[in-house]
Amino acid sequence: MEEEKKEKEESKQEKKINYWKWMILSAILRLFLVYFSRNLNLSSRPELSTPLTSLRRLAEGYWLKQLSMSPYTGSMYHGSPLLLSVLGPLYVTRIEGQPNHVLCSLLFVIADMVSAMLIRATGRKLQAAYRHSLESLEIDNFLENSEILPSGDIAALVYLWNPFTIVACVGLSTSPVENLFIILTLYGACARLVPLAAFGWVMATHLSLYPAILIIPVILLLGRGLDSPPPKLFQQKERCKINDNFSGGLPHEHEEKMNKPKPQISFSWRLVTLFLLWASLWSVYVLVLCSMSLKKYSNLWEMFQRTYGFILAVEDMSPNIGVLWYFFAEVFDFFRNFFLIVFQMNILFVILPLAIRLKHRPCFLAFAYIAISSMLKSYPSVGDSALYLGLLGLFLDELADMQFSFFIFCGYVGVSLLSPVMHNLWIWRGTGNANFYFATAIAYACLQIILVVESISAVLNHDRNLTKLTAKNLQEGKS
Repeated sequence: MEEEKKEKEESKQEKKINYWKWMILSAILRLFLVYFSRNLNLSSRPELSTPLTSLRRLAEGYWLKQLSMSPYTGSMYHGSPLLLSVLGPLYVTRIEGQPNHVLCSLLFVIADMVSAMLIRATGRKLQAAYRHSLESLEIDNFLENSEILPSGDIAALVYLWNPFTIVACVGLSTSPVENLFIILTLYGACARLVPLAAFGWVMATHLSLYPAILIIPVILLLGRGLDSPPPKLFQQKERCKINDNFSGGLPHEHEEKMNKPKPQISFSWRLVTLFLLWASLWSVYVLVLCSMSLKKYSNLWEMFQRTYGFILAVEDMSPNIGVLWYFFAEVFDFFRNFFLIVFQMNILFVILPLAIRLKHRPCFLAFAYIAISSMLKSYPSVGDSALYLGLLGLFLDELADMQFSFFIFCGYVGVSLLSPVMHNLWIWRGTGNANFYFATAIAYACLQIILVVESISAVLNHDRNLTKLTAKNLQEGKS
């Protein structure tokens, strides 16, 4: 027994060493690519640089501010004024007459490293809580052979070594900063650090609006707890124990009272109230900082119009990997407002059904929301996909039986290779047209739909298997 324990401890230490080794190698790879980033010319790629994430547009806004003009003058900058104050001075620092992008790239590398560590910590908390739930149901052997590495470590490494994450970091896109605040929100909610979760949610919403829908998973995480099997399994287990205890023949009245199922998880309104209070405080603080930053040049109303209004109205028709730019470039102006409402409401339509069905798995619900918003948002980029693909690794046990995994993987690889080719044929070679590039965008959207549908189906099938196994154990216990 002692030798087995020693072997397990040694294997755990080796896994830790391997994890940190791969993490350091990913940082070195990013730094190496940053050095040659000018030759790669990734910052001009529409898959990476959108009107909201482009660092070149941010530099334009910063220069307008330096000239005592509103950073929202014209149609270049549509981001937060706080990013101007932080990233602007770093990017416009000149070396030999050229902007120095290295400082910003180093900041993005640090953001990726911190995001990976937060994903790892979140995964460990999720795994520990889930195993504890299975132990209480006496089916902890269900995951006995499913662990090669902890799911948090795998998710962190997937996020770090995902090509989408790497090119978003090197390609002068602000996506790593936005992803960091979203991950910070989830970690704070999982760790029950209410001020941290509120700060991450406020900042993520302030930067890109769509993370606002994460308030539902955050409230469920704070109120109900981490992901667990369906609550009815705990109620069945408790009812079975009560029946076994009173099988000796207690009065009928007592037996009826004890047979009433008791809720396994009580909703904690105290933490939810604290979260809403902290979110309000952080929101006021962020708005005050924005007002101070724009005091001499603009106001908060213009900021809302040029950021949130710009996102909802889809004013920029420059090509990206989404599908809205092509549609609104072709639609008649008379129908534009109608289709704007339809497309933007698509995200809201799926919020309530998914929340009802996956309320016992709030962290996975957050993954589903992030994936859906990344697919339907006005100006998507590969940095958005990097985030939900990294979070997907947190649910390896639940997604072990997911179908079409190889097809989805090959689809992502194919779209990643075809998108630059079709863009080159359209813009530079002149041998193609917008339909070539839009075809890859449609394929990309279809792949994301398949991924979301199959992952949710796999989780629901996992819950059904848990229900069957629990029922089987209860029958064997009665017999």
